[in-house]
Amino acid sequence: METSLTRYIWSNTRLQQIWILFVVAVSMIPYFMSFDLPKQIVNGPIQGNGFETPGATRTFMHLEYDLPALGKVVFFDGLELTRFQTLMALSLVFLLLVIINGLFKLYINTYKGRLGERMLRRIRFELIDRVLRFPPAQFKRVKSAEIATMIKDEVEPMGGFTGDAFVQPALLGGQAITALVFIIMQNFWLGMIAAGIVAVQGVVIPRMRKRLLELGRQRQLTARELSGRVGEIVDGIGTIHGNDTSNFERADIASRLGLIFSIRYDLYQWKFLVKFINNFLAQVTPFLFYSIGGFLALQGRLDIGQLVAVINAYKDLPGPLKELIDWDQARQDVQVKYNQVVEQFNVDMLVDPKIQALAPDPVNRLEHSLHAVNLTLSDDSGAPLLRHVTLEIKPGETAAIVGNSGSGAEALAEAFARVIWPEQGRITIDGKDILELPESVTGRRIAYAASDTYFFHGTLRDNLLYGLKHAPLTKVEYEGAKAAKNRWNINEARRAGNPELDVNSDWVDYVSAGVTGPDDLFKVVRPVLDAVLISQDILDMALRSTVVIETHADLTDRIVELRQALRKRLKKEDLDDLVVPFKLDEYNPQATVGENLLFGSMRRPMMTNRKLAAHPYFRSVLRENDLYIDLYNMGLEIAANAVELFEDLPPDHPFFQQLTFMTADDIPAYQVLLQKLQGRAIDAASADERTSIIRLSFSYIEPRHRFGLLNSELMAKIVDARARFHQDMPDDLKAVIERYDPERFIASATLLDNVLFGRIGFTQADGSDRIRSILRDLFDRLGLFESVLSIGMDFDVGSGGKRLTNVQRQKLNVARALLKRADYVIFNRPLPALDQRVQDHITHNIMEDLHEEGHAPAIIWVLSNTALANLFDRVIVFDKGTLVEDGTHATLLEKNGIFKELVS
Repeated sequence: METSLTRYIWSNTRLQQIWILFVVAVSMIPYFMSFDLPKQIVNGPIQGNGFETPGATRTFMHLEYDLPALGKVVFFDGLELTRFQTLMALSLVFLLLVIINGLFKLYINTYKGRLGERMLRRIRFELIDRVLRFPPAQFKRVKSAEIATMIKDEVEPMGGFTGDAFVQPALLGGQAITALVFIIMQNFWLGMIAAGIVAVQGVVIPRMRKRLLELGRQRQLTARELSGRVGEIVDGIGTIHGNDTSNFERADIASRLGLIFSIRYDLYQWKFLVKFINNFLAQVTPFLFYSIGGFLALQGRLDIGQLVAVINAYKDLPGPLKELIDWDQARQDVQVKYNQVVEQFNVDMLVDPKIQALAPDPVNRLEHSLHAVNLTLSDDSGAPLLRHVTLEIKPGETAAIVGNSGSGAEALAEAFARVIWPEQGRITIDGKDILELPESVTGRRIAYAASDTYFFHGTLRDNLLYGLKHAPLTKVEYEGAKAAKNRWNINEARRAGNPELDVNSDWVDYVSAGVTGPDDLFKVVRPVLDAVLISQDILDMALRSTVVIETHADLTDRIVELRQALRKRLKKEDLDDLVVPFKLDEYNPQATVGENLLFGSMRRPMMTNRKLAAHPYFRSVLRENDLYIDLYNMGLEIAANAVELFEDLPPDHPFFQQLTFMTADDIPAYQVLLQKLQGRAIDAASADERTSIIRLSFSYIEPRHRFGLLNSELMAKIVDARARFHQDMPDDLKAVIERYDPERFIASATLLDNVLFGRIGFTQADGSDRIRSILRDLFDRLGLFESVLSIGMDFDVGSGGKRLTNVQRQKLNVARALLKRADYVIFNRPLPALDQRVQDHITHNIMEDLHEEGHAPAIIWVLSNTALANLFDRVIVFDKGTLVEDGTHATLLEKNGIFKELVS
């Protein structure tokens, strides 16, 4: 990277800087004229110079210039104006100059701002580009939070300084010199006084500010370290809680904050001392002007107009001068920050940009062997992982790599995947070092999956197809205002040195995946998901999800058919009581009281049980049907039973999972309420207390909770209230409550609730599992499985994929590698979180079922279970960093060597 920020700015904004400097130079003309005009106003029409006789006039705006070869040329004869007219004319010219100077400032500042933001965009992109090109070992030395902080915050001042780098000294220096020259032209000695003070400020203040720069650098470093430490706490929160070290972390953070406070306090003290001295020097000059200038005026050596002009000109001198000194401090401060950024991002052995060049065209298959030649690998400390290994993996060959922990097997897989770089030797394909091959080749034709997984924040679909997003393959057609906005974005990207790639394009390489487009994508996705045993997990995610009707109309339009098919299936298998359907005129005992009252679902979080219980219309319906007191008494009974059963249990007791109407944290609050309200009438409770009590009844299910609080009379009342509730429902409730309808899809309910249109009976111990099994079969029979899978693929995986279990993340990581349909697929103990039986099942699925005709990749698998080595064409054995055995499963068993020991 360029070590000088000024040179970096000039090299990237040279033409723009020259233009704005020209504008600044032109702006000095009206700026100078605005200094001279007050003198003309005071000496002319106000004091009467040139208007000594009554009715006298003066020529205004006479433009005559003596030009070379032409002599005197009169451009405008001027206007003859009286004293009053001259006063008004000069005042209007002064106003015009004010406007012109203001417009110049507006244009210059706007141009500077745009220039600065464009440069900030450029430098941020370049830094992220360098991060993408860091060698793998570099990521073990840096903290992600520190890098993010530098790119987000520490380079921010550089953008602002870009616009000021050349313009600000030219503009402010020009203004200061213009004012100073004008003062000297009026009176030499007053000009020398102003120049002397300026010289003192220009020398003393910058020297004092060196300490400020050092303190600022220390502040930046400590703040960055704090950011990195906070990132460590967030990433390691499980370790902190598991080892009771939260107070140690508090002590560490408090110490760091104390150091930052100390630095910042010193910074403030020094900063305001410098400001005090600077302000004092700035205010001494007016004192000298008033005293010495007044003395000269009294002696007649300086007229009043000149004195006023001098004072007016000096008024504009301290501002630019102070800002010029501030600019110099900002320059040094930003240069320090830039040096720190350069230190962090100037990394040896950066990946060549050509390696990561965009390649939208299909990449040819790798038809040559993968060779490791005299390969030696070391860890960060220099300890050897692998010593002088030479081997060949042929196209289409399946090789099992086995060895104990630390044998070097994992290191070889990482080297094949370019996760670590060789210390000596190299890995080649067709004689070419894989480190010199474009990533468009290695990233598409070599797939890698290990136990450590990472998923970006987004949908499961985005992350599963991430390995196919190499280049924008479609052109998005924008219309109207969006098209204009897109053209503007492209132009700005070009000027800022950013790529003109459209992130809204479809980046998925369907051809590499073996399909023609998104419509038949699941033809290849489903077999892979089935192979890694995650299809059921995604199906469960879909069943728990709400569905966007417009996006999945193929499924939602057939919801009635699905419901009927489910009823027929249950009847056929004599499972009619497994699901109790919703019926408009009947109470559903397997549903909550609230669901029976509403006969619909609420759009959460806009509507909750508590909000509904407090709604005036809902309360009025309950009162009309004599339910208000009944539900209040039911809520009191529920609270009493819950407190009696659960008050002595710890908050994490599994029994609390059975409580749908309150949490462990609610128990103490309801204890207090019961002490106050039990045995007293409903009027003794406040409105909020009644709401808290009544809402408990909404989640009550008699077969589940078994408190004996529901009888046939109360259930009949609830059914009657249901019809009344929907009769005159206000608009605010209609917007958040959707009524159950057997003939249509309910958008606010989950897919499972829509298909069941009822509730699973609590008398069935394995009811949920049986329903899911039946539904999976139904979706398959009706040709809807892919649609349901697509809904599950819309599941948000959270930050880093943390909404998925570790098992799910590892399965998806393997699936992502398989979907690339690469020529070399490398698995580096990818499934350690899974039970050994499940690992074996997935391994069998991949080795036996995914080798289709015309696509038989070479598979290199570092095995956790050596017994699976018989599935592979070849077995490679490592021990203590060296290759010790290589052959078929049968021949190695006959050798009676290390492999046989590992198998046994």
